[in-house]
Amino acid sequence: MKKLSVYLKGYRRQSVLAPLFKLLEALMDLFVPIVVANLIDIGIRGNVKAVITKDFLLMLALAAAGLLFSITAQYFAANASVGFASNLRQALFDHVQSLSYKELDTLGTNTLITRMTSDVQQVQNGLNLALRLLLRSPFIVFGSMIMAFTIDVRCALIFVVAIPVLSVVVFGIMLVSIPLFRKVQAALDKVLGLTRENLTGVRVIRAFCKEDREVGKFEEANEALTKINLFVGRISAVMNPATYFLINLATIYLIREGAVRVNMGGIQQGQVVALYNYMAQMIIELIKLASLIISINKALACADRIENILEVKPGMDYPQEDSTAPSADGETAPAAAKAACGDEEKAPAVEFRSVSFTYEGGGAPALAGITFTVHKGQTVGIIGGTGSGKTTLVNLIPRFYDVTEGAVLIDGKDVRSFREGELTGKIGVVPQRSVLFEGTIRDNMRFGNPDATDEDIWKALETAQAKEIVEGKQGQLDAPVEQNGRNFSGGQKQRLTIARAIVRHPEILIMDDSASALDFATDARLRQAVHDLEGSMTVFIVSQRTSSIRNADLIIVLDDGAAVGQGTHDELMQSCETYREIYYSQFPEERPENKVKAVAGAAGKEALA
Repeated sequence: MKKLSVYLKGYRRQSVLAPLFKLLEALMDLFVPIVVANLIDIGIRGNVKAVITKDFLLMLALAAAGLLFSITAQYFAANASVGFASNLRQALFDHVQSLSYKELDTLGTNTLITRMTSDVQQVQNGLNLALRLLLRSPFIVFGSMIMAFTIDVRCALIFVVAIPVLSVVVFGIMLVSIPLFRKVQAALDKVLGLTRENLTGVRVIRAFCKEDREVGKFEEANEALTKINLFVGRISAVMNPATYFLINLATIYLIREGAVRVNMGGIQQGQVVALYNYMAQMIIELIKLASLIISINKALACADRIENILEVKPGMDYPQEDSTAPSADGETAPAAAKAACGDEEKAPAVEFRSVSFTYEGGGAPALAGITFTVHKGQTVGIIGGTGSGKTTLVNLIPRFYDVTEGAVLIDGKDVRSFREGELTGKIGVVPQRSVLFEGTIRDNMRFGNPDATDEDIWKALETAQAKEIVEGKQGQLDAPVEQNGRNFSGGQKQRLTIARAIVRHPEILIMDDSASALDFATDARLRQAVHDLEGSMTVFIVSQRTSSIRNADLIIVLDDGAAVGQGTHDELMQSCETYREIYYSQFPEERPENKVKAVAGAAGKEALA
């Protein structure tokens, strides 16, 4: 929690004033028993009406002042805690946005959502209560003891014994429960993960009639969360009865000792009432303190989890204006870039030099020894079996991941030497999973190019074969897009995401299996339209269809992370067995033996005729 105090910046005044006004309220409460004692011992006992009236009005004034101080303290505490939570949530979100794919893969979406919502809320609640009660409750407890000494020393010794005993019980339970609250939040992560997975995959679950299985998995995770919550709850529940028992025991002894002291003439009846009131105040404040400690425990556990995320360092470093990052051939980045700029036409658009990549925690490399060169304006097809590394390869171009070995160069410059945002400004990516954001079609189209005009958007939609989709919607570019684009079909979402990438006029366009939901005719028109775009755009097409990449200038065939073939379609049909198998699996009639059978069958029919 100490490390997070930096996010109280701008609310330090409120953080000081909130407990200060609470202490003033507590001071008003501590004066009341003294006034009551005077009212009883002088006013009521002596039937002095002036004293009774004065003390009554004084108690009303103390109550009004205490209420005013309490409201003011609550205002400042709420202001500080809400502002702190807002700053913390923003900082956490900004930090998550700065993390690379590597860190995001390791952390997981579910835990990040929990820490951004539930954990921050718990910290906010804990801070609010701490500002109001963390000083007030101990102040009342020790203040009651001090005030008791001003009345009678022997009776006050009961307070001296009771307070340490109660502190041992309260803080002992706190030390036991803190680690358990961390486990509670971890179990909540799991429940949230299952909920998110089920809500996003509900159609698949119902299609395979797996509702009962998923309900069982959720019940199991929910039961685990319930059990640990009950366990922590039982431990925390011991606090109230334990403190009640000890306080009531101390109260009984106090009343007994007070009665003896009254009989001996050491103190008066009103003073016994005052001592009892101080003990009652202790009871109330210790109960509040017990509840406060439970809330603070939760807040500390959640704060620790948030700190763990904030301490994760982004795995990618970006150079400043004058970068000296080395390129693959040992030159410094500026020298390499200068050489590339000196002969811009000759510099390859994209170059892979002996690239290998292994995912964090991966046993084997996802890519190994990939080398190829792509010139400006060329179209590159990437094909291979499931899990062969196609998506991994194209994710290295915009530097979503850093290579493990080798280098990826754009325009002759190592991607690691580009400043932050500079590289992604050159590249348009159409991801494998089509994602649209809530808003309008125009908002989504301007996601990558805020300055795009309606004319730019319509041209991009036409290229992506999505023009008729938008024209068919009421409001056209202002037509609403629901969360995740659920009011569009799979093929419509794919075409809109392609248009979103095209509208930014990228130098390199990456389409990662982004036409899988399109029919062959639409796919062919899309590829032709992209090919006919003005300028020398370099296009990477990841596809399972050989028909989608057949006319590419360069086709890279991947198998288990290795490039087993490179060349044009005709070259690969001659030299690459893997490519031939993929092609013939999709066009079995093109197999030589099938062609021979077809010719023989046709000749036999002619002979019979």
